[in-house]
Amino acid sequence: VQLVESGGGLVQAGGSLRLSCAASGSTFSINTMGWYRQAPGKQRELVAVISSGGGSTNYADSVKGRFTISRDNAKNTMYLQMNSLKPEDTAVYYCNAVLFVAGRGLNAYWGQGTQVTVSS
Repeated sequence: VQLVESGGGLVQAGGSLRLSCAASGSTFSINTMGWYRQAPGKQRELVAVISSGGGSTNYADSVKGRFTISRDNAKNTMYLQMNSLKPEDTAVYYCNAVLFVAGRGLNAYWGQGTQVTVSS
């Protein structure tokens, strides 16, 4: 099973980016998904999570009102719409998913990360 992020890049403060995370591979079902980020010299932190059906979401206080997490289960894909970006949002953003994989059970998987850089 692989999680592949895309959509990162360089943007000016106040701009927007949309991150995507696509799951693929062996037979699996997706439970909770989330976005995390890690800035240089800092610990990885939770940005947002979304329930399996998409009906429940939770955000870090620092991104509330600016970021929106969503998912399309038909495409096994999760998104993070980031608006009003600030320089302090600069980090590597990681996708996380709790997957049930046939023969392996329930485990958490990580993507490789995508760089988001916000210039002032």
